[in-house]
This record gives sequence, C-alpha cells and structure tokens, in this order.
Amino acid sequence: MLNAPETVALFARCAVANGAAGVRIEGGARIAAVRAAVDVPIVGLVKRAYPGFAPYITPTASELDEVAAAGAEIIAFDATARPQPSGRDVTATVAAVAALGRTAMADCSTADEMVRAAAAGATIVATTLCGYTDETRGARLPAIDLLPRARSSGAFVIAEGGLGSPEDVRRAFAAGADAVVVGTAISNLDALVRAFAQAAPRRRA
Repeated sequence: MLNAPETVALFARCAVANGAAGVRIEGGARIAAVRAAVDVPIVGLVKRAYPGFAPYITPTASELDEVAAAGAEIIAFDATARPQPSGRDVTATVAAVAALGRTAMADCSTADEMVRAAAAGATIVATTLCGYTDETRGARLPAIDLLPRARSSGAFVIAEGGLGSPEDVRRAFAAGADAVVVGTAISNLDALVRAFAQAAPRRRA
C-alpha cells in the first residue's frame, strides 16, 4: 500500500513542502505519479533483477527508457565494477543516458568507483551501494569516509545510504557532499511503526 503510486506521490509532496530539494523515486508508475505532483528534480530508477547478475538498479536500456519516459530528469544506475546484464560499462551507460536527454547519476560502492564514474562522464556520483557489494559488505554507514576523495573527482557528490539523523546530514556536508538522500529514516513508515510497537509491552490475551 505504501508503494502505491498515489501514496508515493503524497509522500513526495510532503517532502517538498517541508524543504526537500528533490526526490529519488523507484518505478515508472511511481515516477510518473510524482512528476505530476511536484516540480522539483526527480532522481528516477527501476529496480529489476536479471538472473546471473548482481546489479539491479536501472541495469539495462529497457529500464533507462522507462525512467526517462516517466519524466525523471536524473537517471540513477549501478556503476559498480560488477558485470552488468546490459554488457555496458559505465561510459556506455552514461552515453545512453545522455542520448535520452537526461543526467546520469552513478550509484557506487567505493571511492574508486565514484572517481572512475566521474571520469567516465557521470555528472553525479553517489555512495548508494556502499555495503551492498561483496567488497563493501559490513561497511559502516553512512559512508562519510568516501566523500572527500569523491569530491576531488569534480562530479556532483551525493551521500546516500544509512543517513539516519540530522547530525549525519551535517557530517556528510562537512565531508564534501553536495547533497544527501535520506530514505528509510523518514519514508519507511512500516519500519517506524514496528520499532515503536516492538518497544511497547505486549498485551496479554
């Protein structure tokens, strides 16, 4: 229910009304609903798994087209060093995004990947996938330590993943982030309700 396009659009309107400069939205239908609801930039992506491949964030041309058609200005994609189901490298994916008239956002897991993505032409690099690859499994989040080197790449740097408090946001900006994406901490109502419910004594039958 919380993932329904109309619900996501309402969340987006609330976020923008309270100061969000942009929103990151998954799925074509949800992106389209949010595009009709707000006028801030949308970072769009489609999560789709392909057998035999680990990357699932906008991994092929089909997903790139879906995001662009739905109205997102920015397309996020997996820019890790892992084999891609499309067979494309980061340079080719950035070129495909540009051909759609959109801005490429490289979701990375390490500082090296962020620097390489910037060199490949990505306008935006992000820490999104730190902790989600074999190389970074168990990494402490938010990945503030990646930001200073990423900053040196010349790309627009976004801290994303594990930001759970305003203090995390302040630390990210101090370390060199140009922007931050805050997700679960403010949008996962299911998790928030469960956390409070689990902290309460259980009722007796």
